[in-house]
Amino acid sequence: VSTQSTGIPTTRRVVYASVLKAEPSLLAPVYMCEIQCPENSVGGIYGTLTKRRGVVIEEFQVEGTPMFMVKAHLPVYESFGFSSALRAATGGLAFPQCVFEHWASLPSDPMTVGSQAIGIVMATRKRKGLKD
Repeated sequence: VSTQSTGIPTTRRVVYASVLKAEPSLLAPVYMCEIQCPENSVGGIYGTLTKRRGVVIEEFQVEGTPMFMVKAHLPVYESFGFSSALRAATGGLAFPQCVFEHWASLPSDPMTVGSQAIGIVMATRKRKGLKD
C-alpha cells in the first residue's frame, strides 16, 4: 500500500471540516436599479421593491420635470419578473434600468435546513441535474 494513497482521504476530511468550521456563506449579485416615474407612482415602486428585498438608496426629483428618480439595490435572483410587477403596481408609469453593482452575502446560513440560502443551493443543484 502506497503512503500517498492513504493521505488523500485524511486530507479530504481535513479540508471538508475546515470549510464547515469557517461558517461559509453565499454571495449573491446585486443590481443598482434606477427607476424613473411620476411623483404619484413612487408608492408603487416602494411596495414592489419591498416585496423583492430591494433597498432604496436615493430618491430625488429630476430638475425641470415632474419625474422622480429612485435608486435601489435589488438582488438579481429577486429581479426576475420585476419590470412587469413594477409596471403593474404603477399603471405602466415606472421605467426601471438595472445594472450589476456588487456582490452581497446572503443573510441566511447555507448549512441550515430550511434557510433561504439552502433553498437557493438546492434549486441550483436541481437545475444543473446534480443530486441532493
